[in-house]
Amino acid sequence: MNVPVTRRNAVLGITAAATSLATPSILRAQSAGRIVVIGGGFGGAACARALKRADTKLQVALIEPNKVFTSCPFSNEVIAGLREMEAQQFGYDKLAADGITVIGQAAAKIEPQQRSVTTADGTVLTYDRLVLSPGIDFHGEALPGYDDAASEKMPHAWKAGAQTLLLRRQLEAMADGGTVVIAIPANPSRCPPAPYERASLIAHYLKMKKPRSKVLILDAKDSFSQQRLFEKAWKELYGDMIERIGLSQGGRVTSVDPATMTIVTEFGNYTPDVANVIPPQRAGRIAEIAGAADHTGWCPIDPVTFESKLVKNIHIIGDACLGGGIPKSASAASGQGKACAAAIASLLAGRAPEAPRLTGVCYNIVAPGYGFSLAGNYQPKGDIYAEVEGGATSPVDAPRELRAREATEAERWFQTLTANTFG
Repeated sequence: MNVPVTRRNAVLGITAAATSLATPSILRAQSAGRIVVIGGGFGGAACARALKRADTKLQVALIEPNKVFTSCPFSNEVIAGLREMEAQQFGYDKLAADGITVIGQAAAKIEPQQRSVTTADGTVLTYDRLVLSPGIDFHGEALPGYDDAASEKMPHAWKAGAQTLLLRRQLEAMADGGTVVIAIPANPSRCPPAPYERASLIAHYLKMKKPRSKVLILDAKDSFSQQRLFEKAWKELYGDMIERIGLSQGGRVTSVDPATMTIVTEFGNYTPDVANVIPPQRAGRIAEIAGAADHTGWCPIDPVTFESKLVKNIHIIGDACLGGGIPKSASAASGQGKACAAAIASLLAGRAPEAPRLTGVCYNIVAPGYGFSLAGNYQPKGDIYAEVEGGATSPVDAPRELRAREATEAERWFQTLTANTFG
């Protein structure tokens, strides 16, 4: 069923998919099959559950080395001291109770010809269909000077968990009057509006705790999603506390030196008190191991089935795939997982999969009680997904009552999304 997109129905859930992209009804497979899903985030977990619900006879295994999933959505509130990490963490017990085999190992090797996956402990699993939902890794060579060691001094906090808490501690330790620099990469990247939400919530923390401080955004883009909404909120809430330097003004970061806390751009160098460096990104490493990533570092897919264009019987969902107009977000990953499950169920049953129509919503919180949203419809067009009519965004001149309501709706959206995904 296709659901008209409004900010309200995206939250209230006319269907269970309203918080994680609406998908066609999952077709029941007539014969059992073996499906392995790698990655237990919003995409992989949603796909595994949807597959098992499509046909209880399907053998579904989820490979995920972490016992607890830590959510990126709302992690900016953890950085700003508005939320504790425990509220971001979810286990896999409900998935196991659904009959999904949860394997607490990392995938180390994929052999597409043998249709097998080998985990880090040497366990070999065979499959009829393999789903990769590996998220993102960092494109280290694209930002000289930035590596794992550098991230301990200049945290990215772009994979929620220890890095999130490290950035929070650095903010707490910074003296009043200090400068926080946020370095933002060019697209494609995970959740494009999230760095600007982060700048907003860090500014909120500084306004409350260290009001002489400043946030400087060094941006590899000249424009960004919902820019007018963010800039209006910054002016209204934070005055001149947030400054942004875009690409054409020399905002692209070209290298870093963690030893001296130096951030180098085309037009000058910066030595902030706190450096939040978000590096350029690509698909998670296992996608490259599988041969599913192309020269861009991302994974081209068939937009109807999510099957790799490079490797047969392997499907890619979530942040790792080249999805065209669909943003790399939790909502998108969840919806892609359900749509991919529907396609796999059809393929195993010998039926042609239906072209999915996906619906997603994204929320941004710029201060407690102040939020706005963006919703869109997407469907296959040629080799990619294209946005179609029916989307909605918050009006720029909306009253504060709407901003407060959308902040509340964002919390409800998160609660529903995580419940639907992890149980």
